[in-house]
This record gives sequence, C-alpha cells and structure tokens, in this order.
Amino acid sequence: MMKLTEHLSWKQAKIVTESVDDGQGGKSLYMEGIFIQGNKPNQNQRIYPSQEIKKAVDSIQQRIDDGFTVLGEADHPDDLQVNLDRVSHMIERMWMNGDDGIGRLKLLPTPLGNICKTLIECGAKLGVSSRGSGNVNESGKVSGFDIQTVDIVANPSAPDAYPDPLYEQIMNGRRGNVLLDVAEATNHDDAAQKYLQSEVLKFINNLDIGRR
Repeated sequence: MMKLTEHLSWKQAKIVTESVDDGQGGKSLYMEGIFIQGNKPNQNQRIYPSQEIKKAVDSIQQRIDDGFTVLGEADHPDDLQVNLDRVSHMIERMWMNGDDGIGRLKLLPTPLGNICKTLIECGAKLGVSSRGSGNVNESGKVSGFDIQTVDIVANPSAPDAYPDPLYEQIMNGRRGNVLLDVAEATNHDDAAQKYLQSEVLKFINNLDIGRR
C-alpha cells in the first residue's frame, strides 16, 4: 500500500461555490464538484476504476450517515492523519455521477478555513485533492483504494507544476505570521473578520509567484 494523492484543478473538478445565510448574520461558503475522477489517466498517470471510486464514495458517505464528521485540510500533510490545527472544511456528502465521485464541502471558520474562504471571495479558484492509500500496478491501475479525506488545494499553473503548499507559502511569506494571527483571531472576535480580507490581499501581493 502506498499513499495516493490526486489533485484536480478548479476547472477539472468543475467546482461551483455557493454562499448561504448561516442564520447568524453571516454567510456559509460551500464548494461542490468532482472530488475523485474514475476510469481515466490522471496527472500522475494513475487510473482509478469506477468500482474503486464507488467504494471510496460509499466509505465517506457511510461515515457521514453513521454520524461521524469527515474533515479535510488546506493542502496535504505528509501522512494520512487529519490534523485539527490544519482543518479548513468538512465534507457534507458524496455521491456517484457516472464514473466520478461528486462531493459537497463546507468551509469552516478555522484559521485555514477563513484563509480559503477569503481567497475564494477575492476571486481565487481553488481545487480539490483526494488523499488515501492503495496499490498501483505497472499499468497505473489502482486497486484496494482506501480513502481518508478530500483536501482543498491551490490550482497548478501548468500540468504537474504545482505551487508549494499553501501553508508553507503563508509561513514563508513576509506577512505570513500576521495572516495566521488574524485568521486565529476570527474564531473569537467578529471585528477581526473585516481585517482578514485586507491581510490576505497583502499576502497575495507579496507572494513570489516567479518561484514556480
């Protein structure tokens, strides 16, 4: 068994966003689209048969139906564990559409959830990436796929040319610590929400996009 992560850009995943009144004077932001593609070579030249996709979709939906919360992160960690300090969203439901697994997730008011939300509200197009384990044969076909979750990722600028993880960019950025401090403050201070957007914009303006 090996760790398997499969990125889908905003366009590939056909992501749509929806803003819904949360009933408390704010808005909840949702992302919906293709979370896992089946029966076609992906950018890692791996192929997930539709039965593997269905098994993964059924696994996540069963966990949800059983009352468990399926959380995801902003970008992938080095392992299959979900780290609570990096959680950005929770998956509300998943279902099959042809060979593909479709999902709907809700962005949470966590530090990284607030960053993702603000990026989207500022026009950024974020993608998704499944995270799990499985076996891959010589032809690239996956078997025994055991899905952990689906994470939010930045779009690649070109095939196989992915940006550094969002969290690493934030921590290495000149205003990264300020941005994370403000995101953390939004959990406790509604006024900090107004400041978060301007800090995200300043952070984006200072990113060294030429590194890619």
